[in-house]
Amino acid sequence: MAIERPLINSGVPHSARIWNYWLGGKDCYEIDRQVGDQIAGANPAILDIALAQRAFLVRTVEYLVGEAGIRQFLDVGTGLPTANNTHEVAQRLVPETRIVYVDHDPVVLAHAEALLTSTPAGATDYIDADLRDPEAILEQAAKTLDFTQPVALILLGITAHITDDTVYDIVGRLMAALPSGSHLVLCDDTEVLNPRQMREMIEQWNEASDNPRVNRSPEELARFFAGLELLEPGVVSVSRWRPSEPGGQAPAEVDDFGGVARKP
Repeated sequence: MAIERPLINSGVPHSARIWNYWLGGKDCYEIDRQVGDQIAGANPAILDIALAQRAFLVRTVEYLVGEAGIRQFLDVGTGLPTANNTHEVAQRLVPETRIVYVDHDPVVLAHAEALLTSTPAGATDYIDADLRDPEAILEQAAKTLDFTQPVALILLGITAHITDDTVYDIVGRLMAALPSGSHLVLCDDTEVLNPRQMREMIEQWNEASDNPRVNRSPEELARFFAGLELLEPGVVSVSRWRPSEPGGQAPAEVDDFGGVARKP
């Protein structure tokens, strides 16, 4: 797949590059580091959130491949590639796994080749599409994924960019196209633990970015799983969704809640 590289303005801060910076990535510019440090200075917990969300991705993909038998993933709003991307985690366990990444961000598009390095037995693809157009996503994803077989839809930190209730219909339309046995993995920022800092972070983010966000409550996030079989432990802080050492001390919560559910 040939990727056309867009022009990137390195003098304007960008949300995907800021998130990449928080995760310890290299695909950012000085302006992104400055804004990232400013936001983290007002809300230091954002660094823990970024790392906890990436760890949540790893654990959920490992569960879906290793225990639920999922062999296909549709990862929408993937962001810039860093360590332990969806295809890397899934194909380490089962090389035949197929993954389609979706983003409409020109910065992500410029780095899409890094998301297309599949095992020979499996497949990865990248779709330039917007979550707000689920039918376009499904049409293009069908070139790589078999929608007669279960698919895991991954939406990490992306639903917050649709700031009104139309987002529930959009996610519902995506899940409606997937067969029984498919799964939804979803999480996003909340204001449970540090409401003032999380609200201030959103305000700073929205001032610095052209892609605004909104925080939602755990109850609002739980609405995304309506009609699905929500797996234990339900909608919780992502750090506490089946932690790697379940017998040990419960990890600290972060203001990012999510869950995993199966389509009956």
